[in-house]
Amino acid sequence: MIHILLVDDHPSVVEGTKLMLEREHDMRVTISSNGNEALHLISSEQFDVMLFDLNMPNLNGVELTKKVIELNPEAVIVIFTGFDITPYFNQLLDIGVTGFVQKTATREHLVNVIRCAILGEAVISLSLLREMRNRQAGDQPVINKQLSANDLEILREVAKGKSNKDIATAMLMSQRSLEYALTQLFQKLQVKSRVEAVAKSKELGFILNEQ
Repeated sequence: MIHILLVDDHPSVVEGTKLMLEREHDMRVTISSNGNEALHLISSEQFDVMLFDLNMPNLNGVELTKKVIELNPEAVIVIFTGFDITPYFNQLLDIGVTGFVQKTATREHLVNVIRCAILGEAVISLSLLREMRNRQAGDQPVINKQLSANDLEILREVAKGKSNKDIATAMLMSQRSLEYALTQLFQKLQVKSRVEAVAKSKELGFILNEQ
């Protein structure tokens, strides 16, 4: 039996996906509506595959993936979302994500992604493959090439309205180092303030909608 954890804050999505997957005789799905609840489930149960939505309140899919991989580096995680993942593609791969699938995928495609993930194989949609090829060929914005995983983490903390001191503490760095990182980040984004940085990052898709 394949035990699947589906984490998504949209009730209709999780219920519909659960019914769809459990049409497979060897699949059973546990659902969770938020990242914190999912972490509790993961600490007490074993799952063969975990499907995480990317854009969730409080703890988004990127942050949840980081925490789960810290708990279990062998966890099999598939990002299941309607959100554009291309700005996060490299970061998610570096963290340890196994695969990606759109919420609009057919049942057959979703099932195939899950079965391949268990085998350590990734199924990537043709549209995503083409997008990544274009970016590698030099079609992506210069900004997108320059932002590191650390930059993205700082941006998310800034977007939450945290002070430099609080961000530095959370990221285990000195306040002076953070201020230098912010200066470099503003130059990369071609902005002059925290407000402009957050606005431009949302426009470019670097920051998810936090609530």
